[in-house]
Amino acid sequence: MYQPVRDLAGEICFRPNFWQTKSRIDYLIEKYLRDEKLCDCLEDLQRQFQAPQLRKWAAINWQDIHPEQVIGLELSTFLFIIEGALNIEVSFAQNNQTTKQYLEPIHPTMAKFVDGASHNLSLEKKEEFQKKSGSSRSRCRVGTNQCSLALGKIYQQLTNQNISLIIESTTDYQPRINPYQDLYRHGLDRVVNEYSIMSLYIWLMSNTTGTLQQILGELLQDKVNQLSKFWGMGMWLYPDGVQQLIHCLLSQINTILPVSCNPSSQTEPNSKSTWQHLMSALAWQSWSTVPRPKHKGFSRMSGLALTSSISAKGELIYTLIWILKRMWHWSGQLNPEYLHYCCATPEFFGNNNVEFNEVRGNPVVSRRGLSDQPTIIVL
Repeated sequence: MYQPVRDLAGEICFRPNFWQTKSRIDYLIEKYLRDEKLCDCLEDLQRQFQAPQLRKWAAINWQDIHPEQVIGLELSTFLFIIEGALNIEVSFAQNNQTTKQYLEPIHPTMAKFVDGASHNLSLEKKEEFQKKSGSSRSRCRVGTNQCSLALGKIYQQLTNQNISLIIESTTDYQPRINPYQDLYRHGLDRVVNEYSIMSLYIWLMSNTTGTLQQILGELLQDKVNQLSKFWGMGMWLYPDGVQQLIHCLLSQINTILPVSCNPSSQTEPNSKSTWQHLMSALAWQSWSTVPRPKHKGFSRMSGLALTSSISAKGELIYTLIWILKRMWHWSGQLNPEYLHYCCATPEFFGNNNVEFNEVRGNPVVSRRGLSDQPTIIVL
């Protein structure tokens, strides 16, 4: 069977080494996380405020998913990561209501967007998706979203089995004295979520090809769309919080490095628990061990080779760091006037009983608010 030389991640390498996979990761980051693409997603907020809707996916041949399309990982390793990612996506979907509640006192229009198009599908949409993917039944009944349905179908196609979810309890809305502080804590947690799973999808794309990679590409684009919107909104609402966000994410990455540097400052407790939940769902600690299979078939812990798991850890850590570098660069290109253009609504100012004062700082150079040098925010 003819195999294409290139795919969505650049040059295809079967049984790639670390440097070959790194090259594919770099290609994907450059392709999907360009400044212009991130700005397109952020500017889309104003359209979403008017009529929230899900991002449309390209046509997919769901029956054309095969084990041979996993090219950089053991199939069993890939499957337990898909299972972990599915549990994470279901948890995200369940938490959308909580995000809406934290937003309502401050930015009611953004809250409506989260509620209206934040990937909690109606029953009709779920049935339509299942019909297109050829899935006659699904166990993803709680907090289902477009991404979790796709991950469930991948697992089903590769194993001929329906996946059994472990539904985690969600974080309830817990308002305190200051709604801005409440939203900041929850928003930090949300950005950690979106950034982490987006990084995971880029890494998985670098280790797959064909239709399987195409589906992961749609998942990735959904996450890029979400992260850019929440990241930009956070910069607008909390212009002094960008460096703290970057430091928080670096601190989380530090916890999974082979040698921790023990940073002196502390991160938010909620973000720590979020990161631990993500790593637990992916069974991160098991990646450097070779456990004995407990039962036949595909288990979360079977088929992990020592050398491949160590390489996989290095690849994912590299992906996390390089994506964070790209997001930090993008943040430096955005100035207050551009963020106001993308994020402000009349309802926001009316809800907060304030009037918009002209923001001081460097003017935008183009419609996208991009400049040749990072803009220093002056308040």
